[in-house]
Amino acid sequence: MNESALKTPFNSSLETGMRAMIILVTCYPRSLDLQRLVDFDYLVVHSGDVDGPESLHPPLPMRAGELLIRRSIIESGVMLMMSRGFIERVVKDDGIEYLASETAMPFVSSLINSYTKNLQDRAKWVILNFGDASRDSLQSITAKFFDKWTTEFHPLQGSLDN
Repeated sequence: MNESALKTPFNSSLETGMRAMIILVTCYPRSLDLQRLVDFDYLVVHSGDVDGPESLHPPLPMRAGELLIRRSIIESGVMLMMSRGFIERVVKDDGIEYLASETAMPFVSSLINSYTKNLQDRAKWVILNFGDASRDSLQSITAKFFDKWTTEFHPLQGSLDN
């Protein structure tokens, strides 16, 4: 990774950690595992893909591929927010989950820019609509994104082969 990529806040641990913290604050006192955070992060950013409110980020082609690369960035973001005391790790019988700390809520409430407010609105919408979805149901939804992405990728791959 080049030096400029390390300095940008976009597509970084800072950006994904902030989103993970806002998702966890929104669903508090519930804790979430990393995969659910990855799924919810995608749904918060691209809510328009699932007939929700307008997506936070532009509908770029092949955005479903983000699901493949986001997991490690989101995990790094969660670790960053844990190091600042905003997220806590919870050990459960079926694995590790993450929970917003008591300091996360007042911190998120102090953020007043429009992007953050829109992010909080999308997080509320995702928790309301997918918060109780089973793991299989979420996997089915994300599988549809991959199917669409694969369909989008094949014509591009075919044109590169010619």
